[in-house]
Amino acid sequence: MITGTFVTILAQVDFWQMIGDAGPVPKAVMVLLLGFSLFSFTIFFSKFGAFRAAHEANRRFLDAFRKNPLEAMAAAAAQYKAAPMAGVFEVGYAEVARQVNAHRTIQNLIALERSLQLGVNDEVARMEKNMSWLATIAAVCPFIGLLGTVVGIIDAFQVLGSTSGAASISAVGPGISEALFTTALGLFAAIPAAIMYNYFGNAIKEMGQRMDDFALEFMNVTERTF
Repeated sequence: MITGTFVTILAQVDFWQMIGDAGPVPKAVMVLLLGFSLFSFTIFFSKFGAFRAAHEANRRFLDAFRKNPLEAMAAAAAQYKAAPMAGVFEVGYAEVARQVNAHRTIQNLIALERSLQLGVNDEVARMEKNMSWLATIAAVCPFIGLLGTVVGIIDAFQVLGSTSGAASISAVGPGISEALFTTALGLFAAIPAAIMYNYFGNAIKEMGQRMDDFALEFMNVTERTF
């Protein structure tokens, strides 16, 4: 019942007319919020595709890593550019090659561990690209919408002050609607951005843990090999 009433109310609202009748400041706020909303969804689809490809590439790379010697994987690592684990492997193998070329064996496991951790950090930093934008949009957009609301209500009260009687209600009604509409737009931009930020934050945390596990597996293979 409540949902049906809400839909009916929305159907009666002419949003395009509301935007067209808005003042310069509310209109600028609306355009800014719509831009932020589109930007956040652009980040979402870009990252969603990248994470999906990374998960699949990681799976294929890990299968190959467990079936082939390190030298073979070093030659084939370029085939798995979408796999963050491949980036960690290349950093780790570079340190292995340096030590083996100098001493014919692995003499400094701590240096290898640090190299692998740096590789993990680099991959995590790459995956976190644009995450700060999602956090900013989620945090700032409600306040931007509130700014438009405050300006709109100020304009409405100025109209109210220059009128009297019943005519004042019809005079200020559209202005208040436009003002509240900017708050709704702010929430519309902020809520999806907050959900996206948390979703990708958890995905990055999980993938970082998988790369840490891979680094330990890489060290075990290196110790057995050299």
